This record gives sequence, C-alpha cells and structure tokens, in this order.
Amino acid sequence: MSEEKQSESVCSEYERERIPDKQLKGSGKFWGMYAGEHAAGTEFMIGPLFLLAGVSLQNIFWGLLVGNLLAVLSWRYVCAPIATQARLTLYFHLEKIAGKDLVKLYNLANGVLFCFLAGAMITVSATAVGIPFNLEMPAFDAIYPNSVTFVVIVLAVGAVISAVAGIGYDAVSKFANIAAPWMVVVFFGCGVVALKQLEISSWSELQAIWTESIQFAQGGEVRTSMGFLEVMLFAWFCNSAMHIGMSDLSVFRFAKKASSGWATIGGMYVGHYMAWLAAAFMLAAQIKLTQSTIPVPGPMAYNVVGIAGIICVVVAGWTTANPTIYRAGLAFQAMLPGTSRLSMTLLAGTVATIAAVFPAFAFKLLGFVGLYGTILAPMGAVIFADWYLSKPLGIIPNQAEVSGKRINKSVLFAWLIPVALSLYCIMVLGMTTWYFVLPSWIACGILFLIFSRLRGQQSG
Repeated sequence: MSEEKQSESVCSEYERERIPDKQLKGSGKFWGMYAGEHAAGTEFMIGPLFLLAGVSLQNIFWGLLVGNLLAVLSWRYVCAPIATQARLTLYFHLEKIAGKDLVKLYNLANGVLFCFLAGAMITVSATAVGIPFNLEMPAFDAIYPNSVTFVVIVLAVGAVISAVAGIGYDAVSKFANIAAPWMVVVFFGCGVVALKQLEISSWSELQAIWTESIQFAQGGEVRTSMGFLEVMLFAWFCNSAMHIGMSDLSVFRFAKKASSGWATIGGMYVGHYMAWLAAAFMLAAQIKLTQSTIPVPGPMAYNVVGIAGIICVVVAGWTTANPTIYRAGLAFQAMLPGTSRLSMTLLAGTVATIAAVFPAFAFKLLGFVGLYGTILAPMGAVIFADWYLSKPLGIIPNQAEVSGKRINKSVLFAWLIPVALSLYCIMVLGMTTWYFVLPSWIACGILFLIFSRLRGQQSG
C-alpha cells in the first residue's frame, strides 16, 4: 500500500458511509469513553457552581439521581437504537433528511458550540498546568485572560488535545479508557479528603456547613436559583445535544448493539453524580480553609490531594475536550465534504483553543450548556420523527435525498420556530435555559411532520 493510501486509511472515519462490520466495537469501549468524558473537566466546574447557586444538598442528591437516569434512558432508547441500525454520523444522516445546504448551517452552529465547550475544558486543564509556574488564575467573573503566561499555557494544552483528537476515534477511545479508571479514583479521593477537611461526622453537620458555605459565598444570605426540578432538568439536558439531539449517532454507530447505550451509566453516575458532588465539597472545603469562593479547578484540586489533583485536572480536561473536538471536526467536515476529517478536527481544535483563552466560557457553564442544548437538540427530533414516524404517517423518509433538494423547508421552519421562541424567552425575558430543551425538541418533531404533510412530501 502506498504512503498516501495508508494515510487515507488511518484518517478515514467512514464519515459518509455505513460503518463496516469489522470496525464495530463491544460495549467495553464505550464504558471507558463515557466514564472518561463525563468524569472530567466540566465536573470540576459544575459541582462548585451548584454551591454558588445556593442549591440545597437534598435537591442536589435527588435531582441528580433522577436527572441522570433520564439522560441514560435517552441515550439507550432514543439515540443508540437509531445509531446501531443506520450506522451514520449525525451530519450525514441529517443531510439525507434536511438537505446539504441546511445541514451546513446546522453544522456551523453545532461545530462552533462544541468548540466553545471544548475550549472551556482546555481552560480547566490550563488552570492546573499553571500551578507549578505560580500562575495567577483569572477571577471568577473574568472575560479576558489576565496574563501572557496564561495564554501560552492554554495554547500548549490546546495543541496537545487537538493532536489526540485529530488522530481519530480509536485514539480518543483509547485515551479515555486508559485515563478513566485513575480519574475516577482521584475524584473519589478528592471528595473523601474534602469531607475530612470539613470535619463532619453526620448528615446534619454536613447540611449545616453546606449552608454556611452558601451563606459565606453569597455575602451573608442564602438564596437559591435552582430547586429539585431545575437540578433534575439540568442533569437530564446538559448533554441533550448528544442524546436526544443525536450527536452521539457519530459515536454509537461503532457499537455492535444498542445495549452499548447503557455504558452512559458510567458517565452519568460516576461523573455527573459522584464527581459533581466531590467537586462541590472541594469548594466548600476551600471556603472553610482559605475563605476563597473562586472555583478555579487547578488550585481547588491541589489544595485537596496535591500533585495528583493537578494531574487529574489536566487529564480531566483532555478527556472532555478530545471527543468534543472530534465531534466538532465531523461537523465542520460535513460542511465541506471535500476536506479531510483530520484537517477539520485540527481546525476545530484551533477554534476551541482560541475560545479557551477567554475564561468566561468555563465560568458560565451552567447557562451555556442549557443554551447549546436548546439550539442543537431539536434537530434530533427531526431524525427521530423521520426514522420512526414518517412511513406510518405516509411521509417520505430521507426527503432531501429522494427529492434532491438542498434545503428541506419543512426541517428549516420546524427547527427555527421553536428555537427562536425559546431564545426570545431566554435572552429577552430572562427565563432559565433548561426549561426549553424538551418543549423545543417535541415541537420541532411535530412541526416537521405537519409541514411535511402540508407541503405534500408524502409517499405513494
């Protein structure tokens, strides 16, 4: 085989064709990947933000328990079955329904938003890398970088993460499988040590010091912006673009069976349950010991478990940013089919690294993940409705592929109408982002079917 052919083979991820049977992977590959991705950099940020938002311990424990279960079920029964039958990326699958030009618009939004999320995780890793250099961390409300050193560290971390993502799915999966077990242990250790630093011996003592931490962080008051419902919805929909939004069609298309969707349990309950709680307790311990309420991951972890904490924060950022940049690269490649996945992944990594220079993306995660879910997730309803309901309702499946249209207006308006109304409520009326993900998803699916019937896109 020529060098050119070998390179093409190595870089190919079957972006515009079904995955061949020889490339299918057992569920073990996905347990490690999801545990690594979700016991990761975002956890160091999101857990402490619950404390700063004044959420009670009871609402955290029960809200996360229910919300994470709903997220697992969404991956297992909404995303994974379609992925293992169609075996196409989200972008190629959507192109068949929505048309090439419309998907380019969606892919632009998808890729850019994923880059911003990956950028937040590069920032998280950089906060740990900077500790040996006595780097002064950005303030919690900072928008811009506070030093040249911070920028240099971010650029270096981003380059390494982008290189790993650029190699392809196997590299992302292997990296996560190697890192995940160790990170889980360190996260657990961080939580245990933080509880010891808090010097609590009962649930009532933990509740008392938790309330005291909130009171200190809020300047003597105890206000909450999140109850049980908000915590549950956040846990369910913080990854909505990936499960009900179908982005992880691109991942689970490699799975032998839809039952691999259960592998997300590792991510949700090890990461979005145990790790969020551990990180929240780390901030409570930091408040007690140093009176600092700034939730910068590197220093928080270092104060609890030392060097192991620094390493864990660095690797945690990598294991989130790697698959996120990989997904963004696929989105950009779907916009420009003549390009290679490698070049587009490196482009995504560059955008993510530039975003990482601005710490606001990391410090505003609670609102951001709800916003990107509201924008991206509804397109998953189009795929769901087309796959399960088109034929029973007499509508042509894969309408754009059959008709040759580059823009399927039924999809365009079904997506834009609920998203525009949701963004108005969020941006203008100031309503909470997590309330709009599911209504937008349902409305988009229903409108797609209605518009398809009205526009005569029927079979027979």
